[in-house]
Amino acid sequence: MPEEAVTPHSSLIPPQPIPAGAREFATRVHSLLDGQPHDCATVDRALEGMDAIFDMIAAGLYNLASMLVGEGEDSVALVETAVATAEISAHDTAEQSRKASRQALCRAALELIASRDPASLAAPAEVPTPQTCIEDDELDAVGVSAAELEVLFAGPDRDRVRKWLAALPTELRTIFALRAVAGFTAQETASLLAEHGGPAAAGWTAESVREIFRQGLCSLASQLLHATNAR
Repeated sequence: MPEEAVTPHSSLIPPQPIPAGAREFATRVHSLLDGQPHDCATVDRALEGMDAIFDMIAAGLYNLASMLVGEGEDSVALVETAVATAEISAHDTAEQSRKASRQALCRAALELIASRDPASLAAPAEVPTPQTCIEDDELDAVGVSAAELEVLFAGPDRDRVRKWLAALPTELRTIFALRAVAGFTAQETASLLAEHGGPAAAGWTAESVREIFRQGLCSLASQLLHATNAR
């Protein structure tokens, strides 16, 4: 089956917006890479606001890391690894840089998960038989809006939803985070798993990822229903 095109729902959980001023900051920094000498005042002006932007980027990466491996030192170390190893070009846009940093973080996270339990990310022997409450792996299939999802993951129900996510089986939680939070396609997710999830993960395919992800969406729909009934 051909890989799906990237749609507006390729990241189901509304991502943090590109920080205000990030594009202008990137433009200023790129201007320093013209091969010409620059005085200290020019460099200082170009780097103004750098700490605030880096803090926001690190917070977003930590949020993703904690969904994959849990809160704490491991997630902090993953953020540091992502910052140190992300393949970012001086010509990348802010969106491309964000994706590169997420890829670096997820590669390291998958390797950590596999080191904890080599069988936890094992690829299914065959595409799982559909056993879900939905037929698609898009946001519309869950019957919820982006605003409702944002409330779940960033609003007052955040702790309860994180407990739900942590309680999912490792492969389901991992695939849900890679697709819904990091925004990777099914093929990108399968490739990450196969390349960084250990020897047992070598057989992951896009179709297997789609079916596991549907299970995660079905579970998410149940959480939304419970949250609605509890209000």
